[in-house]
Parts: sequence; C-alpha cells; structure tokens
Amino acid sequence: MTEAVKKYGFLLTDQCSMICFSSAIEPLRSANRMSGRHLYDWHVLTMTGESERTSSGISILPDMRLEDATDLDILFVCGGIGTDKIRDEHLLAELRRIVHHGTGIGALSTGTFILAAAGLLNGYRCTIHWEGAISLKESFPETIFTGSIFEIDRNRYTCAGGTSAIDMMLHMIGEAHGSKVAYDVSLQFMHDRIRTHSDKQQAVRKLQLAAKSQKLLTIVEIMEQNIEEPISPEELANRVGISIRQVERLFRQHTDKSPARYYMELRLEHARLLLLQTSMSITEIYIASGFSTHSHFAKSYREYYGISPSRERKPRLS
Repeated sequence: MTEAVKKYGFLLTDQCSMICFSSAIEPLRSANRMSGRHLYDWHVLTMTGESERTSSGISILPDMRLEDATDLDILFVCGGIGTDKIRDEHLLAELRRIVHHGTGIGALSTGTFILAAAGLLNGYRCTIHWEGAISLKESFPETIFTGSIFEIDRNRYTCAGGTSAIDMMLHMIGEAHGSKVAYDVSLQFMHDRIRTHSDKQQAVRKLQLAAKSQKLLTIVEIMEQNIEEPISPEELANRVGISIRQVERLFRQHTDKSPARYYMELRLEHARLLLLQTSMSITEIYIASGFSTHSHFAKSYREYYGISPSRERKPRLS
C-alpha cells in the first residue's frame, strides 16, 4: 500500500522569522531525501497571494492564498517581530474555518499569538518565544503556556522560534516514520541533539519569576549557583533576609511547589543536560547534581522524566 504523503502549509506574516520558517521546512525536505521516499509536501501561503517580507528583508512569493488551501494536514502560522499586534478578523476567521474542517493547526515563534487570538488554543498546552511569554499569558489566560522548546497537544503544534522548529519537526518525523529517519536528518544539519518538549526555555523561567517576586528570583538564582552542593532552607532564607516560612509561602504562591521540590527539579534538569551533552559517567553526573547515591538519583530521575538515566543517554533509534 502506498504511504500517504503529509501535506503541510506555512502561512507567512509580515516580518516573520526567516530562521524559524526555514528550520521548519528543511527537515521535511531532508526527510524525503534521507528516507528515499516521498513523505512530505509543503506549500507557502499568504493571506493575499502576494509576497511577504521576512525579518531578514527577503521577500517570499507564496504558492497560494490562505483561502485556497483545502487539503492540508497541518497549517503553521509563521510569526516574528510584531506578530502580537496582528488582529485581522478575516485571518482569524479563516484559521477557525480551516480547523473546523479538520486541519491541524500550528505556530512558529510568535505565531502563537494569532492562534490564541482566534481562540484556537483555549485549553491547549502551547509555547512561544520567550520575549512574548508574559504578554501571551496576560492577554490569553485560557491558554496553557508551558515554556517548552516546543509543545504538541492533540492537533495543536507550537514552537518557541529560532531553531526550536527543527526539534519540533524532527520529533514529528520520528513519530511518523521512526526515530532513525529523524536522527539521520538531524545529522545532516549538524544538529547533535534532538531536543524534546521536556526542554525548557531558560529565559522564560527568569522572566516569569521576576514578574512575580524579585526575592523569589534571587532564591532561584542562588539554587542554580549551588547545584552540586545544595544549601539548606535556612541558608536560602538568610541570604535574602526573610524567614523560612516566607520562603515556603513564596514558592507555594508562585510555583505551586515547595522550595525543596523546586530545587530538586533544577538539579534533575541539570543532570539531564549533563547526560545528553557530556561524556561524564552517571556517577560523576549524580554527584555534580547534588545527589549522594545512585539509587536516589535514578529513582528521582525516573519519577520526573519517566525514563532511567541510563536509558536517557542511549540513542533512541528504531
């Protein structure tokens, strides 16, 4: 039986990010080449059928107008600087129409603003470039913002921009055609590690904390500076000049976690980066992440990530 070709559309907006746009399309082209099969087709769209100017000043001529796109599997809205100001009611209505007819919908970079404005992310997990994170949360509280590199929730696909589009596409390629195809594509782009939705945008965390409490941000920065040798709750409180009870209250109020749990997750995230990006032994990694025993580290890691540290390190090839 002939394998169905996936058809993706990329809707350009004014000043959309060139790097994110190309990072989304190139993995599809390479997947066709590396697999030796015709797995993907793609089309470039604009609202009017006229060219749009990207963030780099390069104008791109589309294949068709948005309203002429009738048989896409997924449509991605490509955003960039100024996308948060776009409130074209005709555009929003067209996107709702397309979704109503069964097409998946996605956004690259700040294109998430447009999906949110159309009401297409209400109750869905999503992400956006860190510069737009606070504004998205305040303007569209019905969305579930995660701060991840990319997020896929049912038939909604969002990524944070830049090269995160590569990771999202590689994930989708791997899910559809096996992780070996995705891995082969990643090698073509010198993309040494395929990031997952578990990878967070570090800048987002700092922005969110700073908006909530400067003292909370200071405590988290102290935690980040003391991963290998975690410091006590008493010392954390002393360094910012408040009581332990106040520290507990800050974390519960703004993160819905205890300070100890938040600290533990920082250490586990640190361990994961060492597992994926270095050749350090697992013993060296758990010590560098503030754990005293391998068993405690392995149990904590598995509970948080759903996979053992040793399995995390192995190439996931099918």
